[in-house]
Amino acid sequence: MSRIAAAVTTAALAPAVLIASPAFAAGSDAPAAGNQPAPTTPDQPAPDQAEEDRKTILAIIAHPMASEYMKKAGQKAIADGPQAMRTFIEVDQHRIRLDDYRVAILRLTHGAGRSLTEGINDILDKGTTVEQLRHFYEVTQHELRDVDNRVEILKLLSTGGPSVKEACQKALNGSPADRVAFLKTGRFLAQASDDRVELARIDEGWDGRILSDAISKLLNGSPTPAELRHFLEVTQHELRDQDNRVAIARIIDGGGPELVKAGRAALAGTAAERAEFLKTGQHEARAKDEAAKDKQKPAPGKDDQGKGSGSGTPSAGSGSGSGSASGNTAVTAQGGNGAPLAATGAGDGTTLVAGGAGTALVAGAGLLLAARMRRAGAKA
Repeated sequence: MSRIAAAVTTAALAPAVLIASPAFAAGSDAPAAGNQPAPTTPDQPAPDQAEEDRKTILAIIAHPMASEYMKKAGQKAIADGPQAMRTFIEVDQHRIRLDDYRVAILRLTHGAGRSLTEGINDILDKGTTVEQLRHFYEVTQHELRDVDNRVEILKLLSTGGPSVKEACQKALNGSPADRVAFLKTGRFLAQASDDRVELARIDEGWDGRILSDAISKLLNGSPTPAELRHFLEVTQHELRDQDNRVAIARIIDGGGPELVKAGRAALAGTAAERAEFLKTGQHEARAKDEAAKDKQKPAPGKDDQGKGSGSGTPSAGSGSGSGSASGNTAVTAQGGNGAPLAATGAGDGTTLVAGGAGTALVAGAGLLLAARMRRAGAKA
């Protein structure tokens, strides 16, 4: 009896359950509630892909070669979302990196030698890919720089002192890193050793006190290579000039007119003019002063120059005279009014001779006139 009652109850409840079911209410074509597909959304990278892209961009902008423009573009892509990040990784970063390498290579021209400069120009003209530019920046530039370093060391080898030459040879036989280290610091240490020797040599051969005292003070201290070089290239010349001024002042003290004149001109001139005065100018000025003194001394055996004598016999109608003199610029006529005659190179003796000759001429004319008068009277 109980089994019959249960069956009747089940049959009564079944229609109500089916009517209330959503699947049934929607019709036989509606899918079951548990088998419905996920809602459709636009294509987007999976969450794990977006995170990977973000990490990739962070690594790109953290690279030492990343420029400020690269960093800003990467940060903007992260902020703009997954699609922007993918575009940055696949396209933008390569374009920006190409420009960054070009800028970095162009900056290498500062202080570059001939070989590196030529290499830079060549890669900027022909380099079209990031890989080409990267290889030049990371490899080729160092090879070309070493070529230039060798050239620079060879120049130092040809002009340096003993210590520099020895250090140059050692660097040339070493590695590229050895050559870089030599040009950065080693050359200056070697030069300092040679500079000390040169300063000692200058001190030994110099007479001026100012420069010698300064050299002794410098060498007895702890000068740096730069201080030694500056002293040799600049300070020593300034101190030499001070010593030269002192020497010139001593030379012209009590000197002749030409020496004093030349010395004062040197003191008022340049350092080079003062050095030239001490080397040759003072001797030329002394020679002029000596020549002037010699001109002021009377020549031996010339004391009687300028004297003369003359004689004439009026009655005989003849006259004679002789004399010698050094040239005067003006003479006074004998027996005249005291007016100077034009300079002819003749002295007082010449004037006497001229006077005697004139007297003889007048006397002869008188005798000739008397003779003619006598002949005229005889004819009459």
